[in-house]
Amino acid sequence: MASSTMGSGHSRGKRLLSAIDFGLKQDLFYPFIRKHTQFISKYQLQFLSSSANSFEINPRRTKKPDNDGSNGGTTPSDYVEDYVCNESDLQENEMKAFDMPDDSGKVLVIKQKGKITAIGSKCTHYGAPLIKGVLGDGHVRCPWHGACFNVTTGDIEDFPGLDSLPCFDVSVEDGRVKVKAHKDALKSSKIVKAMTSPCGKDSRTFVVIGGGAAGACAVETLRQEGFSGKIIMITSELALPYDRIKLSKMLDANIAKLQLREESFYKDHGIEVHTGKIVSSVNTTDKKVCLDDGSEISYSRLLVASGSRANTANQPGSELGNIFSLRTIADANSIFKVLNKESDVVIVGASFIGMEAAAYCVGKVKSVTVVGRGSVPFEPILGQEVGARIKQLFDEKGVKFCLGLDVSSFEGEDSVSRVKLSDGQVLPANVVILGIGAQPSTSFLLDSGIEMQRGAIVVNKFMESSISDVFVAGDAAYAPVFAANDRAASIGHWQLAHYHGRIAALNMVGKQTELKSVPFFWTMLFGTSVRYSGYGAGFDDIIITGDLAALSFIAHYCVGNEVVAVATVGSDPAAAKFAELLGLKKSLSKDDVKTNGSSWVNASLF
Repeated sequence: MASSTMGSGHSRGKRLLSAIDFGLKQDLFYPFIRKHTQFISKYQLQFLSSSANSFEINPRRTKKPDNDGSNGGTTPSDYVEDYVCNESDLQENEMKAFDMPDDSGKVLVIKQKGKITAIGSKCTHYGAPLIKGVLGDGHVRCPWHGACFNVTTGDIEDFPGLDSLPCFDVSVEDGRVKVKAHKDALKSSKIVKAMTSPCGKDSRTFVVIGGGAAGACAVETLRQEGFSGKIIMITSELALPYDRIKLSKMLDANIAKLQLREESFYKDHGIEVHTGKIVSSVNTTDKKVCLDDGSEISYSRLLVASGSRANTANQPGSELGNIFSLRTIADANSIFKVLNKESDVVIVGASFIGMEAAAYCVGKVKSVTVVGRGSVPFEPILGQEVGARIKQLFDEKGVKFCLGLDVSSFEGEDSVSRVKLSDGQVLPANVVILGIGAQPSTSFLLDSGIEMQRGAIVVNKFMESSISDVFVAGDAAYAPVFAANDRAASIGHWQLAHYHGRIAALNMVGKQTELKSVPFFWTMLFGTSVRYSGYGAGFDDIIITGDLAALSFIAHYCVGNEVVAVATVGSDPAAAKFAELLGLKKSLSKDDVKTNGSSWVNASLF
């Protein structure tokens, strides 16, 4: 009898779903759903709105994700629970990691503002243990690359990465802290935040130009924050958004392994991605994006996240073959195809792209020579002493340097075979990789009326341009830098591009949110990680604590008596801690560092 009733209820539920679909179209939804909603699974019906009167059934998802990543519909055996500690074991503003039963994984338990919460223990970007990170005001910051996660919800709030952390049930019983967690969520330690689906009643179209970090983060944030209109992402590349910063470290990168999301992800969430499309202009009066194939796309609001284009050589012979810029997956793969054990590789540029490419080539080619204008690698960013120590690291690997010089010409027949330097030296070179900077990719906006500064688009704290309904994010933005007292700058950082994309999307959907940017970037060279947080442009002094020779140090970049940025090696979580200081609008003085060294790293933020 029970079985028959259940079967009847199931069939009735199906009929009701069909009827609701009809009712939606006939504006009969409200009285109907009030009467019959008890027969419909909560996972089959989603209430999604762009206004108070806009609802739809989501045909793509039959389960609503829980905040623990379980996706609902699980049995008790899918969970583990345990008393992990005594309540008194956790002090205010303290976090601890605990093993859950059956080797199912770890949870990160936090006590802040008198409340105890538990979230996933590993950063969703590259899996760093968050217990080694920094607890900020309402979030925990990753020690490796600076991503931040809300301690209550697990939501990602600063980047890199796109996924949030699962959060778990916490109860306090007789002074003991119990955590209940889903096994799958413990294992993966990441979830995708729930997203709204497109709704036919929402006639708005948001267009995103650019398929990099800013654009990818923006389109996901739009759906996560309730936007139910049409989303169109336009990218000139033939690939979906991917982890671009790996290219100079992995010239043989496989696009399938670098993609941030699968194609099905964008389809499932109603995000149209137009690959291989070139934007020729934007008509901000008629609100149209014009493509070079003659087609046009109308927008309600526009996000320009077009990134940068790599600078190219202009010396005589720069048109020869085997001279490469490095910006896209196609560039990286083209370089890899011509490398072999007999290759003499010349890298032009001694900053991040050039040095990472040089490190990749070592051991795979005959010789690697780096040509740079400065006296040491990274000199404008990291300074003389740190740059000299990094140069020593490369010297030990057999990399040759020609510093304080420029290229005067490239020579060869069809392909390059020699590079002539400004001092008359001639270097053998059958492969040349250019790492000589980049410019904002904004030429298509020259007649748009949008205010620009040295090719970047001027925006306010809400990522709004000078033209109504046009927002900007990433490398293309000339934006206030919160960590530098809102001094405007164009900064090409992977982390900052993600963050810009999120803030722009929030403001596009009407959730006014100010930009509170703290730049954070990094590089990996022969297994040595360099992390950098803050904004050190124009530094006039550097105070180094620790052991530079042993590659265990903190370099403090100062303007006057204020430390404005730090670079760290072997000193985690110092870079993350400094980012938190800046985020809290606290300062660190040069005098304090001179007197107390790096003791600030262990000092309380609260």
